Amino acid sequence: MINKKVEKRIRLKKKIRAKISGTTERPRLSVFRSNNFMYAQIIDDLNQVTIVSFSDMKVTKGNKTDRSKAVGQEIAKLAIAKGITTCVFDRNGFKYTGRVKALADAAREAGLNF
Repeated sequence: MINKKVEKRIRLKKKIRAKISGTTERPRLSVFRSNNFMYAQIIDDLNQVTIVSFSDMKVTKGNKTDRSKAVGQEIAKLAIAKGITTCVFDRNGFKYTGRVKALADAAREAGLNF
């Protein structure tokens, strides 16, 4: 049985995904936040392909927010290396505060536009 907090996030995720999707020209930057780690993927929904992905499992220094910033910077570097400069941000049902916002701001500062 899923608790109410997770049910709410899944319901919000479905609403968000109904409105946005990634294309080849403007893929989707999807963020997932677990209790311990942050995951980011750049996805082309038309071709159903994950173009770039990165998580903070490889980042060891700093607190969770600092590691989220590192994920944002690294995902932007990888995306720009693949020729992607703009994308659509998918917060995946999470509130746009804390670690999710830190990741998005770091990706913007590193040159990714959304």
